Amino acid sequence: MRRISWMLAMVLVLSALLAACGKKDAAAVVKDLNEVVGEMESYQGAGVMTLHTGETPQQYKVEVWHQKPSYYRIALTNAKKDVTQIVLRNDEGVFVLTPSQNKSFRFQSDWPDNQGQVYLYETLIRSITGDTTRQFADEKESYVFDVAANYNTHALVRQKIWLNKSDYAPKQVEVSDSNANVVVDVKFDSFKFGAEFGKDAFDMQRNMTAATEEGNAATTDDAGTKQPANPQAEPDANGAVSDGQTGVSEGTKQPGTEGAEGSEGAVGEQNSEEPTSAEPSESDSFGVIQPTYAPEGVKLKDDQITEEAGDYSVLLRYEGTYNYTIFEARPQDRAVSLAPSRLVDLGFTAGMISGDALQTLTWTFDGVEYRITSADLPENEMVRIATSMQESSGK
Repeated sequence: MRRISWMLAMVLVLSALLAACGKKDAAAVVKDLNEVVGEMESYQGAGVMTLHTGETPQQYKVEVWHQKPSYYRIALTNAKKDVTQIVLRNDEGVFVLTPSQNKSFRFQSDWPDNQGQVYLYETLIRSITGDTTRQFADEKESYVFDVAANYNTHALVRQKIWLNKSDYAPKQVEVSDSNANVVVDVKFDSFKFGAEFGKDAFDMQRNMTAATEEGNAATTDDAGTKQPANPQAEPDANGAVSDGQTGVSEGTKQPGTEGAEGSEGAVGEQNSEEPTSAEPSESDSFGVIQPTYAPEGVKLKDDQITEEAGDYSVLLRYEGTYNYTIFEARPQDRAVSLAPSRLVDLGFTAGMISGDALQTLTWTFDGVEYRITSADLPENEMVRIATSMQESSGK
């Protein structure tokens, strides 16, 4: 009887060992992830990002390219309006490009080292390896991590990350708020390690000109990697995008930026250069675009519409718990010289924050330039207001 009991115990132990064979725990996966990032030379990913920040979910096509040591290209396309903006990093700095408007901003910044995005592989892995309280699940085809979110905003608290078991490529990311509501959802359609890019894939002029080719057609290189159309295209005859500065009128100032220039402190040495813009094809009225979100205790005080010499602009003033203005205009062939600035992730694009005591958040979308200026509005509230404005159409 004792021998039978002993044999039964051994069978149970062997069964347990066989059942566990081939499975990895969280520590083993984290070790592998560190090795993957350490050996990674490049990657290319594509998918769909959905922002659940307003009444209606907003979808964006996302394409991400990365090549060591520090080259990045992120293209965000609004699925409904077919408007693309590109965040680019190369040896010259960090650029925010709006090819359809021939508009670019350049920064000297260590982005994305100081602020990652939910669709960047390094950011996701850093979140996993840096959270000692991470939760781990082994699903059929995926390893799933539930970890703290670290995106420089109090609105995003937790994130759930699905990684492919075969190569640790990202499959899906869900970022939630303090009430466990999903705020950002990214689903990758494809992700490839070791992608090969053309020599000009991260060049600013190439991305500005190629993206505006008729139909935004794409070419494929010998390695099968998708590249911007017509990489050898030259800037247009008026030189609107020749060097990132052409067409700038010195001393030009737009409403809503008073007091922002010359501020120091919060943004350190991350200086921006003058943006450049070509006159848009449409200079008519776009109505009044109001945010669908306002902080508690804040209300619209008034709005001012200006139409002079073919220029159309809107100034909205809010008061209450926080006091701020929102300025809207189509960028013409002139631009304001921004104070030292830094990039901030708006989800649908990158914005620029300048100033110290008086801060201004600037971004462009669908041919309209926006500025939120305030002396007391927190940055996370600025971001939330900006995000809500992408749902609105001119009234």
